[in-house]
Amino acid sequence: MEEDIAEDQEIARALSDLETLIELGREGEDVGADLRQEMRSLSTRLQELETRMLLSGENDHRSAIVTIHPGAGGTESQDWAEMLLRMYLRWAERKGFEAVITDRLDGEVAGIKSVTFEINGEYAYGLLQSEIGVHRLVRISPFDANARRHTSFASVFVYPQVDEEIKIEIRPEDLRIDTFRASGHGGQHVNRTDSAVRIVHLPTGITVQCQNERSQHKNREMAMKQLRARLYELELAKRREEERKLEESKADIDFGSQIRSYVLAPYRMVKDLRTRLAVGDVDRVLDGDLDPFMRAYLVWRKTGKLAGEDRDLPD
Repeated sequence: MEEDIAEDQEIARALSDLETLIELGREGEDVGADLRQEMRSLSTRLQELETRMLLSGENDHRSAIVTIHPGAGGTESQDWAEMLLRMYLRWAERKGFEAVITDRLDGEVAGIKSVTFEINGEYAYGLLQSEIGVHRLVRISPFDANARRHTSFASVFVYPQVDEEIKIEIRPEDLRIDTFRASGHGGQHVNRTDSAVRIVHLPTGITVQCQNERSQHKNREMAMKQLRARLYELELAKRREEERKLEESKADIDFGSQIRSYVLAPYRMVKDLRTRLAVGDVDRVLDGDLDPFMRAYLVWRKTGKLAGEDRDLPD
């Protein structure tokens, strides 16, 4: 929250500086270069802020775990997988994220057979969701003595880093607590007070009750313990379902569903097949400049707009 407040103050200060420069320009001062520089800086900051506002998923704010697997093609695809690994590590460095390789299996000649790594930073998972799928590379192979053009594939999958600890928060306003007279065997065992407790958790409909103790306070304490356990099991079930969905989406990825093409020959271009965003500076993309693709994907996912339809901020 402190970072958000500080950012808001910085944007307000930048707007104030722009207004001052505009006034100086109207008075005849030569402020054109400074004005363009401040506009570019503010434009970049606003784009980053807009991108963050598009990250509204439950796990978008979390750190990420990324796995890369080469497709068929032996050394060619393994080398492509290593190029992708370098691209994401450079992207993480640009964003100020921490990257930790947790598992790596090198190829016999070059490249990697598989790699798993963590990207630790706020909104890393939300941003990296744009990378889930099959990435296609077209280039003149450095491993082909005849210098022929080859097509290689590698799949990328991203998981959110989820804390193992499940915190159960029970708000008093979500509970309906009823008391009633406990049933007994009669005679001296008859409970003469409303000591039994029934608790209904309104958001989930879970109902628990306890009447074993003579004290209403103890019965309530035991019922709350039961409710907490039931809610914990419910959260575990939700988490297992989310993991199942993630695995199913991973299984659906095959080499006929590439999301992005990186063409190095006969022309040079990186094109996202979902958003239609195309960038001619391939080296810059492979060096970790993925923000345009991530932003275009988030806009496309949220609004259905393709990259060419998205509005442009001032240069």
